Amino acid sequence: MVRYWFITTVPLLVSQSSAFQTVPSFGTGIKTCTALNAAGSAHNDDDNDSRRKFLTQSSTAVLAGLLSSAIPPVESAQATLYLDPAMYGDQENRVSAVDSCRESVRRAILQNPSLAPAFYTLALLDSLSFNLKTGDGGPDGRVVTALLATKETTPYISNLKEAANVLIAGKKSLNRLTAITIADSVAIGGAETIQAIGGPTLSVQVGRIDAEKNLKFDKAVPLDLFEGKRPASEIREFFQRSGLTDREMTALLSGLMTVNTVEKEKDPSTWKNSNKSKFVERGKMGRSSDYKKLSDEDIAKEFAKDYDDNDDGLQDEDWYIADSFGTKDQAFGKKTGELDVKTFNKYIKELSKYIQAKNSSEQRFGWIGTLLLDKDTPATQQWLAKYGTSYLNYQKDLGVAYNSMTQLGAEYTGGKYENLLKNKPRKTLNDD
Repeated sequence: MVRYWFITTVPLLVSQSSAFQTVPSFGTGIKTCTALNAAGSAHNDDDNDSRRKFLTQSSTAVLAGLLSSAIPPVESAQATLYLDPAMYGDQENRVSAVDSCRESVRRAILQNPSLAPAFYTLALLDSLSFNLKTGDGGPDGRVVTALLATKETTPYISNLKEAANVLIAGKKSLNRLTAITIADSVAIGGAETIQAIGGPTLSVQVGRIDAEKNLKFDKAVPLDLFEGKRPASEIREFFQRSGLTDREMTALLSGLMTVNTVEKEKDPSTWKNSNKSKFVERGKMGRSSDYKKLSDEDIAKEFAKDYDDNDDGLQDEDWYIADSFGTKDQAFGKKTGELDVKTFNKYIKELSKYIQAKNSSEQRFGWIGTLLLDKDTPATQQWLAKYGTSYLNYQKDLGVAYNSMTQLGAEYTGGKYENLLKNKPRKTLNDD
């Protein structure tokens, strides 16, 4: 009899209960009841059936109660930025994906220089969506979806939308093997902006997995955060909310200030022009069309050199590393603006002169200048002064801060990277 009762109870439980119900209900085929109701109704049935029905219904409730207590309640899903450095396969595919994204961003900036701040701002907004306290958010590309959904039409928002569409179009133009995630595109786009105006090359760890479609961008982060309408204290709070230090904030906002201030190319129609010399110099590699046609006189001179007894063939002092896109400062097309790596701290040096000034309102760098010169945050002024006197210090800090910002909240996954990097605290500028 015991065996019969157990077989009868289990199918009833499976058919009438759900693993996602905190307090399951149970149907007997006639009506839904609890164990107490079943006990009351058992005395009204026939003597032959009452005991069997009572035992079946009451044991069902008891067994279901045990199972439901063993199953924890379903918690709301929390968004996590997953980062798999090996997601693009071999190095050739990874380089191809990254270079394609960089080229599309550089081309967009050369054709429309006003988009330069937009690409950098996209990276800032996406990263600052990370909440250190809750662990939610991070640079997972949700900012692009939020921008395309907003109905605002200010010039600032319009430029952000156009930059987002450039990244989407770049992704669609690639085949499946070299396709890049939107989250990686946002981070790479911000880094390429710095290089496009003459700044240093910023390292970006790739492998971000795009957020699921049902996850929304954090509404607490206003899309117009860097438009210049928000008080400096509010902007500083978002950096602190994401776990970034004053030193990192100073480096990152100084980059945005430089992008905003630098004089861009006034004639976008010249974007196809190259910074390379028209003809390739002797001893360097290039396409056949890059070489100047030799005259008979040139050939005669070359033959004469071949018979120079003092030439041992080892006198080429101008070493050259071949690159399919040219040298580092020539890759991905021409630059916009008058800055180079050594003068990239030009505007920081200018702003740092107002640190000791009694009246800093005369500075021309708007809300960023006001924030960095705020007397309530002496640390920002300390680093501003250091960056103004040494372009090397600034380039180092900007590189570390940007790479760190674009990995906020990241959880590494995938084989050896997960074993090596998971739960490893992020590197900050304060670690050195």
